[in-house]
Amino acid sequence: MLRWRGLDAVPGDLGRTVVTIGMYDGVHRGHQKLIGAAVERARALGRPCLLVTFDPHPAEVVRPGSHPAILTSLDRKAELVEALGVDAMCVLPFTQDLMRQSPESFTHTVLASTLHASHVVVGENFTYGHRAAGTVATLAAEGRRFGFSVDGVGLASVAEDELTISSTYVRACVAAGDMTSATEALGRPHRVDGVVVRGHRRGRQMGYPTANVESPPYTAVPADGVYAGHFVLRDVEGASGARFPAAISVGTNPTFDGTRRTVEAHLIDWDGDLYGEHAGVEFTARLRGMLRFSGMDELIAAMDDDLVEARRVLGM
Repeated sequence: MLRWRGLDAVPGDLGRTVVTIGMYDGVHRGHQKLIGAAVERARALGRPCLLVTFDPHPAEVVRPGSHPAILTSLDRKAELVEALGVDAMCVLPFTQDLMRQSPESFTHTVLASTLHASHVVVGENFTYGHRAAGTVATLAAEGRRFGFSVDGVGLASVAEDELTISSTYVRACVAAGDMTSATEALGRPHRVDGVVVRGHRRGRQMGYPTANVESPPYTAVPADGVYAGHFVLRDVEGASGARFPAAISVGTNPTFDGTRRTVEAHLIDWDGDLYGEHAGVEFTARLRGMLRFSGMDELIAAMDDDLVEARRVLGM
């Protein structure tokens, strides 16, 4: 998949495209439905499917200091959308200038003149331009002027209660430690990506060595507790590789009066040096909340139980 940042880096030989636009944080089932529609239309027209997304999250610029929890890094997002059939991804820096751009200016400058859109696919609730003045109807009207057609795709929902799937909903599930609901909305386990760094090595002393995965600021990390899941090795560009079953701890290690929140994965039936590796931690199920134990013996006994339960959940 081709990938570039900013309009100045758009290839000159791009040709006409089918474009879909959105933050696509999480690439959840609603996003997958939307991207699938864009890919299908692109294949039918014999044109590349181009996904336009933004960095940083627009909320950080519109409401400074808000810093929404990020479900997927740009590398992870690229990996996921490529798997859905997207041919190219354009990352637009979300700046004050872009925020203030009128809907018509955005349509002309970005979609028509630079990306050469022949068709645009967006969600039915899509808005754009200064103060979100542009809507799907606005975009369709401008498309008739600039030579492209528009599809507004309906939103996906959680079947049993028809709750609309959104990045906000997924963030709430993750923050609550509800990995079952997060998995249902995402269509896969939620994952935290980062680099393995050195910790206090207490786990190794207790017979449970862990990989301490340090993630970027504002990453959507699940609620404190112990989880069953998987540890995924990645290359420097974010592509996923080998997966290992794991018991995962999220929290401040209250038994040792810790203050720094960490994500630590114990790879089941595996031991080795992972320092410096790029990795992802996938969360399948929450086993229990984070507890403070009276001492190391009580903590080790609880970890023994956690490992048994993690094996059960993971079908080992």
